[in-house]
Amino acid sequence: MAFFHDVNRRVRRQPPLCTGWLADMNTPRPQHVVIIGGGLAGLAAAEALLPGGADASTGDGRRVTLIETSGRFGGVVQTDRRDGWLIERSADSFLATRPEAVGLVNRLGLTNELIGVDPGVRRALVLHRGRTQPVPSGFRLLAPSRLRSILTTPVLSPLGRLRLLGERFIRSRAVTAKDESLEHFALRRLGREAFEALVQPLAAGIWTADPARLSMAAACPEFFAMELSAGSLWAGEQRRIRAAIGDSQAAGARYGQFLTLASGMETIPRRLADHLAARGVRFITDSVTDLSQLPDHRWQVFLRGLKGDDAADTPAVIEADAVVMAVPSPTAATLLRRCDPTLSGALAAIEYAGSTIVSLGFARDDVSHPLDAAGLVVPRREGRRMLAASFSSQKFPGRAPAGSVLIRTFVGGALDPETAAIEDARLVPLVLKELREVLGVRGSPQIVQVNRWLGAMPQYTVGHCEHVATIQQLVAGHRGLALAGAAYEGVGIPQVLASGQAAAASAQRTLNVAFQKMEPT
Repeated sequence: MAFFHDVNRRVRRQPPLCTGWLADMNTPRPQHVVIIGGGLAGLAAAEALLPGGADASTGDGRRVTLIETSGRFGGVVQTDRRDGWLIERSADSFLATRPEAVGLVNRLGLTNELIGVDPGVRRALVLHRGRTQPVPSGFRLLAPSRLRSILTTPVLSPLGRLRLLGERFIRSRAVTAKDESLEHFALRRLGREAFEALVQPLAAGIWTADPARLSMAAACPEFFAMELSAGSLWAGEQRRIRAAIGDSQAAGARYGQFLTLASGMETIPRRLADHLAARGVRFITDSVTDLSQLPDHRWQVFLRGLKGDDAADTPAVIEADAVVMAVPSPTAATLLRRCDPTLSGALAAIEYAGSTIVSLGFARDDVSHPLDAAGLVVPRREGRRMLAASFSSQKFPGRAPAGSVLIRTFVGGALDPETAAIEDARLVPLVLKELREVLGVRGSPQIVQVNRWLGAMPQYTVGHCEHVATIQQLVAGHRGLALAGAAYEGVGIPQVLASGQAAAASAQRTLNVAFQKMEPT
């Protein structure tokens, strides 16, 4: 894109980055942090490393360099706009209940662009015996909160409803139990029918994971703790609702917590990259091939090397006081294979799955379903290929031309990787067939877009928290090294931003120690 090309062209004109000690040994040299990876985690780390956070320039005491292979920023957060359509290639919104994303949007001057889910569609549908039905009102992933909605839902049989309502009488697990799978937890507390009809499809829409392996402690810590603190999910959810600000029991309150930008999600990383470049952060488009740590604990970052007119501006080796690795864990594992094989192996052990998004636009008259929800989740037991469908143009304005609707359908995931890999010529007709049968779609789509994210979603398998703790201990053995990204403590946009900010804080502590040792006496 032109924007990123211009940013990269500007920053490459700056002086080379390999600098040794300053000639005046009584003057502390400028400290240098290299960030590998230009996704949201890397950009957040760069912002947090600026002295004063968002309110001051880098000044003369520190240099921040961000290296991104692709030359574009934001990672999987990408937006396409054409002919009146606005299509998000991955995440289309973020939760506002955490401060990181909202705070960043405000700092970037984008507050006026924030929009929430249309109040008229703040609910989800679930496919049940081939028909769309509302998810029971007040049911939040694992926690029921409304007696009437459970008693009347057609999604569960009478026995299934009674079993779900009996959750409050199920004995809590032992306090010493560290982790269990989402499936085991849901079966134990809610029963098999509620798990298969509600929990499994809702979870698939978030993590694209195998629920038999998905870690409760890592993926659902709130619900995992709720069982112990309140005695049951029912009691814990009632307590949460009473403590919430405002009328949290209002229909669709959960979906009212999702926000996006009128111009699309990619506006956030684009604006942030521009902001960072203006404040002195240097961007380099290149591939990092290796890392090594010097005896004085400084780092060497080896680059593949640019070809062409810009090659002279980018040294083959960059030295840094600290390195933030904001890349997927398999990439981090590859770069650390010589520096620390044990850490490399631990990073490589984090599994990944992926999905494919098929975005289809239709004339509104060609869809008989009212599309009166934010989207649809599909239980595995329904025998369909699609995991979920998001009714994008119903959720947010400006996603489709007047008289048209945009539907994003998700396929693949950890339990069906084969479907995600089907070539476009076969996949699009397959998805169209299911949309015709489920939503009453007819006619030909006005727009078709397929976005593949194979191997892009980290899988938090049982024991993930302990595994991450081991990784953190190994990282602590390398002064000036920090990790960031979705692989460790959360896949949502706020959590990814928080990981970048935490990595920057770790790097800052290294810089502070080094500065104190360098100060003249």
